[in-house]
Amino acid sequence: MAELRYNPLLRDWTIVASNRQNRPHMPKDYCPFCPGSGKVPDHYDVYKYDNDFPALRADPPEPDPVATKLYKTAPSYGRCEVILYSPEHTKTLPELSVEHIGKLIDLWTERFEELSKDPNHKYIMIFENRGEEVGVTMPHPHGQIYAYSKMPLKIQTELNACKAHHEEHGTCLLCDMNREEKAFAQRVIIENDSFICYLPFFTDYPYGVFIVSKNHKTALTDFTAEEKRDLADILKQTTGTMDELFDRLFPYMMVLHQRPVNSESVEDYYHFHIEFYPPLRAKDRIKYYASSEMGAWAATNPLCVEETAVQMREAHKKYLAKARQ
Repeated sequence: MAELRYNPLLRDWTIVASNRQNRPHMPKDYCPFCPGSGKVPDHYDVYKYDNDFPALRADPPEPDPVATKLYKTAPSYGRCEVILYSPEHTKTLPELSVEHIGKLIDLWTERFEELSKDPNHKYIMIFENRGEEVGVTMPHPHGQIYAYSKMPLKIQTELNACKAHHEEHGTCLLCDMNREEKAFAQRVIIENDSFICYLPFFTDYPYGVFIVSKNHKTALTDFTAEEKRDLADILKQTTGTMDELFDRLFPYMMVLHQRPVNSESVEDYYHFHIEFYPPLRAKDRIKYYASSEMGAWAATNPLCVEETAVQMREAHKKYLAKARQ
């Protein structure tokens, strides 16, 4: 079964994808993403691979005949792609060179542009799940891209907030957040000419940093070559800093927030940023999303943001010291 089911309580759509139950765990002696597997080229730097078990697809089956006037269904139209970061099985994002991450950003940009051409696509989400703690079954370094035919509720909520802020104040909400964080300074972790990385005032994950464009840009396709290189640099530094926090591979969920596609313009009020949702609260302790958070969306951060920002700046210093060796 693969279909969309409408949730009238939230005015949102649930993706039903029972075909994903057949996804394999990584065999000990085989990786389909490694050169020589027959699944990917024998030589590549970064590579787009169509997901073998897509939750969304360009040729979706008809939904099951269970819809009613109240309970709507829709075909699970969209695309699911895997983006391979490197041919090396154990290389993670912070271990790649800035130049190599630049190739990854170019591929992200190319896929965003290509997937935008389908008028049925409304939002394109580029993301990475890293680590067993967030359910990763294929450890080869990779991310994913989902192209949705329905606007996801969280993204729509964020867009609505940015639009309301612009209507009330005449300014971009993310630009104002950048100014607030720069002025306060204590939550800023890393900065370069084009991007700033900080723990937002309101983050619900102890180490849930944002990477935000300094210039008012809405998508990867807006960036200059220099800005893309700065993005590669700050991605490497941010993820490397996370690994230094507890001297271990740091699990995270990373999501690029960009403008919608094939929709009304959000140029005036929306702003490119990357959000991280790392599940660790300590070296071997998970920050779980529990009943209050799931049932009421009442986000709870178990640690003080300003204190974890100090930890992250210290970890960044360790990262830089190692990088200079």
